[in-house]
Amino acid sequence: MTLKFGVPNKGRLNERTIELLAKAGIDLGEDVGRRLYIRARNQDIEVLFLRAQDIPEFVATGAIDIGITGQDQVAEAGAKLEQVLELRFGYCHMAVAVPEASGIKDSSEIKDGSKIATSYPNIAKRYFESLGKNVSIIVVTGAAEIMPYLGISDYIVDLVSTGSTLKMNRMIEAGRILDSQAAVFTSKQAMERYGEQIGEIVSSIQSVIDAENKRYIMADVPRDRLEDVERIIPGIGGPTILDIAGNSGFMAVHAVIDSDQTFHVIAELKKIGAKGILTTPIERLVN
Repeated sequence: MTLKFGVPNKGRLNERTIELLAKAGIDLGEDVGRRLYIRARNQDIEVLFLRAQDIPEFVATGAIDIGITGQDQVAEAGAKLEQVLELRFGYCHMAVAVPEASGIKDSSEIKDGSKIATSYPNIAKRYFESLGKNVSIIVVTGAAEIMPYLGISDYIVDLVSTGSTLKMNRMIEAGRILDSQAAVFTSKQAMERYGEQIGEIVSSIQSVIDAENKRYIMADVPRDRLEDVERIIPGIGGPTILDIAGNSGFMAVHAVIDSDQTFHVIAELKKIGAKGILTTPIERLVN
């Protein structure tokens, strides 16, 4: 049977998700952005483009078998799902925000009867109940920051990335509710049916993520400086050292290094007389 894979159809998670799938070898062809569902080439996977907020419910009910969405969306849906991989993008957090002029510094200071505007009513309700607060939740579909200015609400609960939008609207955070990022979710039922296939997909995506902050470095190093090489580039399990045909004075050294160490490693290799230094990006890294 074909595995159904739900991904966000637009918004802050869409572009990066499509990039990850392509690099992981899930080939969606040239119809991305024009069709609501695509059968991956040469794979028994159907990718469906859905609203990020619908994906948790669709996974929970079995309409799709696996999905990528924000952890905030799963928390709002209250769905009992299996998180199988954090994707390290779409970072944000859910916060209570109040007007600067309110004088409130912490959400515990919010009075009963206050009006809270949010696109996440379930999260907001649970949060204020945990504080023992009796507040009114006003559901909005966007631009929650303008609601206190319009007099529709006193305060808001919303996602915060950089905080610049709050600052522009003269609001400050008074409480952090939860942290969120994009992640891959599935269900127990789907794992029982497609466990091996889901594992392969997750492993492929993980290999892409692991490779993105790495570089493959190659250099010809004087044979008598190999001990220095092991100090400079320990690599994953140590550097690979190979003989060079027709050149007994040098050895070829290959290793995987962190991207942010590239400048330092090259400089240190040059100091010990290395030649022909080459670095390349890595598409996938399978440990």
